[in-house]
Amino acid sequence: MKYALLATALCTTALMSCAEDDPIVGSSPTEDVQGADTGSTPVVTSDDSGPIVIDTDLASAFVSGGDITNALASSSSGDCTSYVNTYFSSVTDLVSGNTFAGDVSISVSGGKCVFNTNAIPNHDMGENGDFATPISEQSLTYEVTTSPVKAATPTTNIWKASVFLLNGGAVDILPAACYGEGNDSRNALGSEKIGCGPDLIDHPWRYDAMSSLNSFGTDIHNAHVQPDGMYHYHANPNAIFESDCSSVSSASPVIGFAADGFPVYGSCISENGSIRNAQSSYQLKDGGGPRQTVSGYATPTGGTGSIASSNYDGQFRGDWEYVAGSGDLDVCNGMTVDGQYGYYITDSFPWVLNCFSGTPDASFNP
Repeated sequence: MKYALLATALCTTALMSCAEDDPIVGSSPTEDVQGADTGSTPVVTSDDSGPIVIDTDLASAFVSGGDITNALASSSSGDCTSYVNTYFSSVTDLVSGNTFAGDVSISVSGGKCVFNTNAIPNHDMGENGDFATPISEQSLTYEVTTSPVKAATPTTNIWKASVFLLNGGAVDILPAACYGEGNDSRNALGSEKIGCGPDLIDHPWRYDAMSSLNSFGTDIHNAHVQPDGMYHYHANPNAIFESDCSSVSSASPVIGFAADGFPVYGSCISENGSIRNAQSSYQLKDGGGPRQTVSGYATPTGGTGSIASSNYDGQFRGDWEYVAGSGDLDVCNGMTVDGQYGYYITDSFPWVLNCFSGTPDASFNP
């Protein structure tokens, strides 16, 4: 199988430090793909064992505009104004068989990048998913500052959409499900699926939608559907960038922007010229030992409903804690590379981000 690959992206050369508040990667800059020659000869392979094919038309689609169906991002620019354009896609809901036309526009107004989207992504939806609600088009507008800066303290409230992806989708990390909350048939103790909203944002036992111990009906893109029909992601979209860092030769491109205006990159970073996955700095509390009681909340107990164990096993977001220096990334799941701060997709908690290092725009949480 041949894949379209991101063209030349930011390629760093040295992992310099992982300070608690701002891990930094230093590198020698390379030419941004936005200025690259998109007519260059692609790398060719005849089977899965060779280098990944670079389709230069698809590689430039997220910059040049137009059809982004199944395209991969290519640019390492952390400036949201670099992506001003209109984009479209043609995809299918594999559950219902319905076809959709993705519609995305990015513009600039009053010092902000404005993202207008119908929330239909650039890839087919629903494979291996179990959606409680049919997918429907939305009419959404998100805004981010064109000049993000770090705040004195991070914003920990990441309720509702937290990231706009260049393919028109949104990352909505927190599920509305917590242990012991809700009072309908979907909320038997230990099997809750709804009822834990922003009024319980600090609940210690909110389920982690991406834990293998939970089942939230997500498809192969780590996405499912909200009650209003909005298709949205909870983690790596398994699209927009090549997730297998062992098969690429450069660091991941920008795939979207967080609510505070900082870019979100894929998973792959470069360390001394070698490409590898960015590592989260979160670990299970007490090495996975027994959960401790939190005053005011019932403690999840193994064997109750779908609760796998009474230990910090990752079934709940509160099972994790930040351990400075244990990975590449800071408490919000970001770091600075060549002077550009950004968040990184990781293959473990918190998956995308766990807080905002800057100030989130209110349009993401109306």
